[in-house]
Amino acid sequence: MSFLQILLYVLGAGLLFALIILVIKLIYSVNRINYLLDNIERKMRTIDKAFTAVDRVVDALSLASDRFVDGMTSIVSKVFKKKKVKKEREDD
Repeated sequence: MSFLQILLYVLGAGLLFALIILVIKLIYSVNRINYLLDNIERKMRTIDKAFTAVDRVVDALSLASDRFVDGMTSIVSKVFKKKKVKKEREDD
């Protein structure tokens, strides 16, 4: 065997060893990222439940305020209609 072949085998073995270590570290990193994403997903579900509850409360308050405004508007319009009708009767 020539020196060049031995050098190529040694460099190839070193490269293979480096790639194996790199792949092992990559697998370890992917597992940590997967755990982190699962944790974030769990927390997001909890926050989503809280936002859903707040959304329901806001919808209920909005409905109540809309009804209140509608009621006040109808009362005010009735008062002004009565005044207008009284003015028209006085003019006749």
